Amino acid sequence: MEAAKPQILLCEDDTNLGMVLKNYLELNDYEVVLERDGRLGLAAFQREKFDICLLDVMMPNMDGFTLAEEIRDINPDVPLFFLSAKTMKDDIIQGYKLGADDYITKPFDSEVLLLKIKAILKRNEEMHREEVNAEFDMGKYHFNPRLRELVYEGKVQTLSPKENELLKMLCEYKNDLLQREIALKKIWGSDTYFNGRSMDVYIAKLRKYLKEDSTIEIVNIHGNGFRLVAA
Repeated sequence: MEAAKPQILLCEDDTNLGMVLKNYLELNDYEVVLERDGRLGLAAFQREKFDICLLDVMMPNMDGFTLAEEIRDINPDVPLFFLSAKTMKDDIIQGYKLGADDYITKPFDSEVLLLKIKAILKRNEEMHREEVNAEFDMGKYHFNPRLRELVYEGKVQTLSPKENELLKMLCEYKNDLLQREIALKKIWGSDTYFNGRSMDVYIAKLRKYLKEDSTIEIVNIHGNGFRLVAA
């Protein structure tokens, strides 16, 4: 079975550059959605799943920096590259502050861009593979996210998908603050009031599952999030 091609969102208001870049990337086995302004780019990101976003900075209706903020609210982890004729230090710094993985100034070599894309996608794939295979020990509990199993003295509790994702994030932030906003956006898709109440219900369920070991506690950090306290 042929592997799915990586999906790229390309937002570029220069029609010629956009089409040339789209064709070049497609010749190198990527699926590319090309949009000519930031508003259309955001609609595409809301509609489809992308592995990487290439954003022109200066676009009509919504500039690349604003689009990046909107994308980060939906998915904090998707790789972002800015493509820009703006070479001022302040613009480059702003790009990186918005969480860009790279800031590429025009004109650029398409082959170099391709190598950068391959490198970032390979890094993310390796990180994801490590995350998928990660297992956690908390006091007398063993947690296997891949199987959605929480084990205590041989007894297995099978977790729901959301319980599993939430406990996994708590374990990844063990003894540190897991911000509500980050968990809500990653697991529920947005940090609305109702999603927040839903997350509180799931936290209560996880506390119930972990109650057999008194050394483990999910602490509510008021107004900020939660901390899984465990050895």
